[in-house]
Amino acid sequence: MAQSRPWLLRAAVIAGVLCLAAVVCVCVLGLPGAGCPGGSFRRGAVAADSRICSDIGRDMLQRGGSAVDGAIAALLCTSVVNPQSMGLGGGSIVTIRERSGKVKVFNFRETVPHSFKENLLEDCPRTFGMSSGSQWVGVPGELRGYDLLHKHYGRLPWSQLFEPTVRLARLGIPLPQYLSQFLRSPLVQHRVETSSLCDILCTRNRTVLGPGDVLKFPKLAETMETIGKFGADVFYNGKIGQDLVEDVQAAGGSLTMKDLGDFMVRVGDAVSVPLGDSVLHIPPPPAGGALLAFILLMMKESALSPQSVGADQKTQMYHRYVEALKFANGQKKTICDPAFNPHKSAAPLTDSSFVAHVSSLVSNQTRDSSFYSSVPPPADSFGTTHVSVLDQEGLAVSATSTINQLFGGAVFSPKTGIILNNELADFCGRAESLKPGEQPPSSMTPVILESKSGRLLVIGGSGGSMITSAVALSVMNRLWLKMSLRDAIAAPIVFVDSKHNVNFEPGFDESVVAGLRERGHSVGNWKYFFNVVNGVEQEHGCIAAFSDQRKSGEASGF
Repeated sequence: MAQSRPWLLRAAVIAGVLCLAAVVCVCVLGLPGAGCPGGSFRRGAVAADSRICSDIGRDMLQRGGSAVDGAIAALLCTSVVNPQSMGLGGGSIVTIRERSGKVKVFNFRETVPHSFKENLLEDCPRTFGMSSGSQWVGVPGELRGYDLLHKHYGRLPWSQLFEPTVRLARLGIPLPQYLSQFLRSPLVQHRVETSSLCDILCTRNRTVLGPGDVLKFPKLAETMETIGKFGADVFYNGKIGQDLVEDVQAAGGSLTMKDLGDFMVRVGDAVSVPLGDSVLHIPPPPAGGALLAFILLMMKESALSPQSVGADQKTQMYHRYVEALKFANGQKKTICDPAFNPHKSAAPLTDSSFVAHVSSLVSNQTRDSSFYSSVPPPADSFGTTHVSVLDQEGLAVSATSTINQLFGGAVFSPKTGIILNNELADFCGRAESLKPGEQPPSSMTPVILESKSGRLLVIGGSGGSMITSAVALSVMNRLWLKMSLRDAIAAPIVFVDSKHNVNFEPGFDESVVAGLRERGHSVGNWKYFFNVVNGVEQEHGCIAAFSDQRKSGEASGF
């Protein structure tokens, strides 16, 4: 018996060491990001246009807030950091994957007011440019949408979502580099200095702010603080709405309190499109999701893989992609408000037989513009913002928000601090008429993609006409070419403009450019690559998040 005791002692020591190791492993694995690649997270993440807004969204998640709380807080912040892109004077389309797996769309895009300028569409620009003036203002839906989203999914008090941005707007922030670059552009500088925007974006001598200046929105801070305390109704049926209407009417617009009071958020199911081993959840028209799905379905026919970017296959892959973009351009007029255009339908764009037919038309050479559509696509534009959020309980939010073109219609409300949209300009080139309550067509594509492997990708973009191309390429790069999320988004894009010219972002592979020229494609000289994609992806319990560096963005998580 005495001889067995050393053996028992050794066994006890070994058992103790193993138990201690197990405890340590459990503790380590419980830490945020443990066991995940560097730069990824375990619980939640926010990808907005700037680090400060991503951080504000993440803070909401850390306080126990939902992905909707994080998204609303990040968007409110973006209205201060990137006021040229979105704000309370605009609208959004939001795709949400609930914890149950059901995917819904909340559409609070702006609508046509009850009264609007007669023959407004005759004012549409005939060449590339921005539409200025109060006649282009649509009924803002932003706050009504936030309100409904919060009632459905919010966990934190409504007022908490506003507090960080109220502080930023009141105390001011150093002029963001991205905004500073915009303001130095001759086109934007003139737009600001010759409009009411100069009240908030100019120095005392009425020249645009520059590096080293402080950006402040004192009146907007008051407005947001009031809305935080009393809710969205103070905007749609109260004093803030009255002040906004007075300012718009003083600028010659037709917005009324009835327009604000009648605004309703449209809620429905997302359109789910099988995409090989994945399912793509898109918002229905008037969002541009069907165009995105059409392009990806055409590319799925090519059976892409990492080998597709080899020297002998890369030009062929991009040729097929450019052809898909040209066909998509020809289908833009099918994207419209279905409630007001029952004779038009975008359903064929996601129909496998239609996609197969169009795919069969692609040859090794491009064709004349008339081959892709008898109706020319609308003029190109840029603007908008996107936020992707995923929380630790599996709620996913893909939110695209806009005031349309840069600084909307250059109409500022001095009584509220709100910059108004010029959303009615989106009817230009895409409609023969407009009706009260109608939503304009849009390129916005906030989407969520689920793979059979369990991967969840929450993604979307901004950049007006470039949204579709930028998001499609990012998904294609990630899904089939197997790039990391970061590389998939950062890769230079190719953009087909309204004249079917093929435009390449700086840094694009010159051998492919030459190859596409040989296939008959006309290469354009587009200068405004403002395409920005922000995404969050969950796979194997790890969350990757990336905000596009084109807008100096940076994601945040925990």
